[in-house]
Amino acid sequence: MKYSSFQLIKRIFRNARQFWPRLLVLFLLSLLATPIALLKPYALKLMIDSGFGSKPVPDFIRVFFPDSFDFTFSAIILIAAALVIIIALIENLYGFVSWLMETFVGEKMVLYFRAMLFDHIQRLSLAYHDRKGSADSLYRIQWDTMCIRSLLVEQLSPLLSSFITLLSMIVVMFMINPGFAIISLCIIPPLFVLTRLSATRLRKDWYKVKEAESAAMTVLHEVLNSLRVVKSFGREESEGERFFKSSDHAVKGQIKMARIGAFFSFLIGMLIAAGTALFFYIGALHVQSGKMTLGELTLVLAYLAMVFGPLQSISKNLNEVQSSLVSIDRVFAVLDEEKEVEEHPQAERLPPVKGHFEFKNVGFSYQQDKPTLQDISFMIQAGDRVGIMGTTGAGKSTLISLLNRFYDPSAGMISIDGVDIKNYKLADYRDQFSIVLQEPVLFSTSIGENISYGRPGATDKEIIEAAKAANAHDFIMKTANGYDTPVGERGMQLSGGERQRISLARAFIKNAPVLILDEPTGSLDIKTEAQIMEAMERLMKGRTTFMITHRLDTLEACNIILHLEQGRLMEIVRDHDADFLKEKKITLLKGT
Repeated sequence: MKYSSFQLIKRIFRNARQFWPRLLVLFLLSLLATPIALLKPYALKLMIDSGFGSKPVPDFIRVFFPDSFDFTFSAIILIAAALVIIIALIENLYGFVSWLMETFVGEKMVLYFRAMLFDHIQRLSLAYHDRKGSADSLYRIQWDTMCIRSLLVEQLSPLLSSFITLLSMIVVMFMINPGFAIISLCIIPPLFVLTRLSATRLRKDWYKVKEAESAAMTVLHEVLNSLRVVKSFGREESEGERFFKSSDHAVKGQIKMARIGAFFSFLIGMLIAAGTALFFYIGALHVQSGKMTLGELTLVLAYLAMVFGPLQSISKNLNEVQSSLVSIDRVFAVLDEEKEVEEHPQAERLPPVKGHFEFKNVGFSYQQDKPTLQDISFMIQAGDRVGIMGTTGAGKSTLISLLNRFYDPSAGMISIDGVDIKNYKLADYRDQFSIVLQEPVLFSTSIGENISYGRPGATDKEIIEAAKAANAHDFIMKTANGYDTPVGERGMQLSGGERQRISLARAFIKNAPVLILDEPTGSLDIKTEAQIMEAMERLMKGRTTFMITHRLDTLEACNIILHLEQGRLMEIVRDHDADFLKEKKITLLKGT
C-alpha cells in the first residue's frame, strides 16, 4: 500500500511520539532563524540611511547609548560594523546548538526505527524472506530508515521554518510597501502549481530508483556470501559486470531524478528571477520619484530575497523530500506485513513438554495451487527417534518447519502432549526444540559465545561440559585462545566437523526435550562422522528426536521411519529391520 504524503507524515509522527519533545525543541530553534534573518539587513540600512544619508539613528539602537552621545558618521559606521559581528555571533551560536540537537535527535530516531524494523522483520515468516531476500531487508533497515531523520530533522523542520519566514517577510513588506507585498504574493500560486506537478512526478519515479538500488545490493550480498563458488568457477569478472549493470541502472535512475528536479528548479528559479526584476524596476522608479529612500529600497530588496529564498528552498528540497517519503513508505510497507504465524491473544505459557506429537490430516502449500504436503497423519510417543526419509522435494524440510511452527498448516492440526500447538506462546513452544543442521550456523563471535547461544547466561563450566559431550573440548583447547577464539564470519575459521560439533554443543547446553537433526552428518568424512554420531547418540538419549537424512546407516538409530514422497506420507515403519533398510536404499538411489 502506498500512502499519500500527508498520511506518511501523520503516521511517522505517531510512531515517533516519544521524540515529540525533542522535535519541538528543534522546531522552536528553527523559529529563531526568522528574527535573526530580520536583523541581518539592518546594519546595511543603518549605514546607508543614517551614515551616508540624513535619517536619524533608530530608537532601538539609541537606547544602548547615553542621551549626550554624538552619532557622527564614524560612530554610525562603527555601530553598523559592530552589528554585523553581533548578529554573526548570534547566528553562529544558533547554528552550533541546532547542529548538535539535529545530530542527537536524528541519530536516536534512526536507531529507534531501525530497531523496530529489525525486530519486526525477524518475526516475519520464512516465506516472506524467501520471497524478498535478505538484501532487500538490509537495504530497508540500513538506508530507508535514514530518510526518517532526513525528513523530520533536515527537511520538514526547515520547511516549516521557511513557511514561517515567508509569512513574516510578507507581513513586514506589507508594513513597508503593500504594493511590493502584493507582487510577491502573485508569484506564489504558479510556484505552488509547479511544486505540485514535480512532486507527483518525482514520487512515482523514486520508487523505481529505490528498487534498483535494492537489487544492486542483492547482487553484492549474494556474491560476498558465495565467494568460494565465484572463485572456484572463475566468475569474478562476470559477477563484477552483473554488479555494474545492476548499479548502473540505479545510477541512471538517480540521474533521471536529478534531471527532473533540476528542470523544475530551473522553472521556479526563472519565475523568481522575473519577480525580482519587476521589483528592481518598480523600486528604482519609487526611489527616483521620492516615494522611498535608497535605504528603504535596499531593505525591501533584502526582505524580498528572504521571501523568495524560502520559496526556492522549498522547491529545491522537493526532490529530497519525495525521496525520503518513498523510503519511509517502504519502511511502513514492511511494518504492515502481517506475520503468517500469529500468536493467539490468549496463548498460554508452555512448561517443558514430554514430547508426544500428533499430526492430524495436516496439509500445507507455499502456493495455493501447488500443495507441498497433503493429508499427513501420524503419532509419535515421547522419547521416540523418528527418521524422515524421501527423495528431494518430498516435503521433509517443510514437515520439520511445521513442527517448529515456522509456518502454520493450511489444513489439519498438530498437537503436542495432546494440545494444539497454536494454543501456546510461540517463544515457549519453540523453546522446546534444539536443532542441528547440515550446514551449522555460527555467528562471528567466540566459540564459547556460539555454544551459549543455546542458553544465554550459561556458566563457563556448563559451556565446557556441553563441549565435552559434543566431542568438541579437545579441539577447542588446541585453538589460539580456547573458548575465547573468534570463529570468523559464519564460522569459516573452523572446519566443517568443528562447526558441527559446536552446533551439537549448543544443542546440549539448551537441553530441550525435542531434538531436530537435519542431515547432521551429510557433508562429513567417515572419521568425523563417527565422532559426531557418538555425540549425537548421547544428545538423543531421553529426547523425542526427528532426523532428516538420506544416509541409511544414520536411520539405524531411529525406531520409527516416516517415508515421504511428493508431499504424501507413503508409509510409517516402526522397529524396522535390515530388509526394510535395503529396500529403501534402492528406492532412494533411484530417486536421486
